[in-house]
Amino acid sequence: MSGIRATIDYLLFDWMNVESLTAHPRFAEHGRNTFDAVLDLCEKLAEEKFAPFNRLVDTEEPVFDGERVTLPAATTEACRAYGESGMLAAAQDYELGGMQLPCVVEMAANSFFSAASIGIKAYSLLTVGNANLLMASGTELQKKVFARNQFAGRFFGTMNLSEPHAGSSLAHILTRAVPDGPEHATDPLGPRYRVSGRKMWISAGEHDIAENIIHLVLAKIPKPDGQLPDGAGGISLFIVPRHLVDSHGRLTGERNDIALAGLNHKLGYRATTNTLLNYGEGRYPVRAPGGTDGRGSGAIGYLVGKPGEGLACMFQMMNEARIQVGMGATMLGFSAYLASLHYARERLQGQSITARGTVKAGVGRAAVPIIDHPDVKRMLLAQKSYCEGALALQLYCSRLVDESRNGDRGEAARASVLLEVLTPIAKSWPSEWCQEGNSLAIQVLGGCGYTRDFPVEQHWRDNRLNMIHEGTHGIHGLDLLGRKVRMQKGLGLRVLLDSMNDSIKKAATLPLSSPLAHILSGTVSSIETDTRAAWVDEDPAAALSNATLYLKAMGHAVIAWMWLELSVTSERRLEEPRSESDKDFHRGKLAAANYFFRYEVPHIEVWSSIVAARDLTCHNTDSAWF
Repeated sequence: MSGIRATIDYLLFDWMNVESLTAHPRFAEHGRNTFDAVLDLCEKLAEEKFAPFNRLVDTEEPVFDGERVTLPAATTEACRAYGESGMLAAAQDYELGGMQLPCVVEMAANSFFSAASIGIKAYSLLTVGNANLLMASGTELQKKVFARNQFAGRFFGTMNLSEPHAGSSLAHILTRAVPDGPEHATDPLGPRYRVSGRKMWISAGEHDIAENIIHLVLAKIPKPDGQLPDGAGGISLFIVPRHLVDSHGRLTGERNDIALAGLNHKLGYRATTNTLLNYGEGRYPVRAPGGTDGRGSGAIGYLVGKPGEGLACMFQMMNEARIQVGMGATMLGFSAYLASLHYARERLQGQSITARGTVKAGVGRAAVPIIDHPDVKRMLLAQKSYCEGALALQLYCSRLVDESRNGDRGEAARASVLLEVLTPIAKSWPSEWCQEGNSLAIQVLGGCGYTRDFPVEQHWRDNRLNMIHEGTHGIHGLDLLGRKVRMQKGLGLRVLLDSMNDSIKKAATLPLSSPLAHILSGTVSSIETDTRAAWVDEDPAAALSNATLYLKAMGHAVIAWMWLELSVTSERRLEEPRSESDKDFHRGKLAAANYFFRYEVPHIEVWSSIVAARDLTCHNTDSAWF
């Protein structure tokens, strides 16, 4: 993973200067040495426990025999090794057994695992997200019993949102939660309910990696007439453990009424169990903890937060997961890029384009590595520009998390607004364009890339999920154009464009970066104009019909901004290079920046102009016409 590590070091230390975060009291005990130690640990663990088994866990999928799920031993060993490393609690307080790492360093360290085996990494990703939500919204005892045991690796976690009939449309969920007897409100673990319903597409919903699985379940509390409340405002959030626990976190020995109905068989991401769970089916009937009312109907669940505020609580985990999905997509793109780069250096095929123009070019001339062919360079530059630009965005968003939590009042407010605007882009852009990079990696390998003898086809299959889960492109386009750029009277868009303009000013005086700054300046102006044009009469049908194209345009603009920043960094570093290989490293960054501006940025005008024109071709097409 040396290619990944070099770029991570460059982004963290040369570009973002993350060592400056140690000026904040929370990170004062850290420095470059501790950051490097964490990166070293995670790189080594990913190389030894994750990467060697990525193909194995793809071919040996989880198996359900009707009673239990069996995983390859490699999955269990890797997840437990990850837990023992302390990385589940990396960002937590020292008092909780954490390292108090900055979010940006934690994210960078975890990128090695996503690159090595995204399917194995998903178990810990969900566990940390679950625990973080409980730290933000749970009671003190819920934090102690459920969150802290997840940080320690004793318990693992999930999020249960979708149902067979309701994927993204959470307002229509039918899972219900009713108070569990007269003493339900006095349970020390929180108001106790009986949860009944079916949850679909639940990643990591069943396994034996840890002692317990803590499910966070969205459900509705019936009204007095027994009917479920309408809309998303009636959704509440519940902790529903697979095995019941006491107020000290000890397993009681009784299984909760949660039954695995079956596994979903996926195109990729096969190492992660994906489940249909039935709550309150009656297969494992349980009595109320400490109660005397016999064995009731439904799984035991504990309310998190207040009734009707479940979706707001869950967004804590969903937004975190969206950036993590973007990072996963990025690293799948990065892994495929490195695989195709290695192949292109080794594969001999054809003659150089200059040789083709000479007399008798084909006589006595040896084949050249395919990396010497301009079209192969094009595909490699495209991949490099996608995955490295996306990685810069993911780490930049992670740095915004640190600033929003630790900066002064003004810095924190600005970082929070900018992070909100960038989140749908950070999730969606890598999911589409690093997937396109995966396709190009297959193309570089040619017929070999289409076989299972090489890893790039698995990278493509694994990455295809990322355009779907945690919100589709359509949903994030609506969120970006319908909410984020308009929030607080347009403050979100203003902060984003001002940040881009600051980078443009910084680049304008540098000979290599200034042409790119000029291009981005025009892009910023057109995006601002086209955003206003989309909402000229406040008609949501006209404004939002092409919201996905707006997401694409804004995504490309943001990645161009990232590349302008990196162009400035590398141009300045070339003034005093450390070695000839260091020169090549930074020249490679400049080549990728130029590629993105010359080959990709021109697409922005086409996409953005359709949004500004409020074209209704898709909106006005009658369903019968298909």
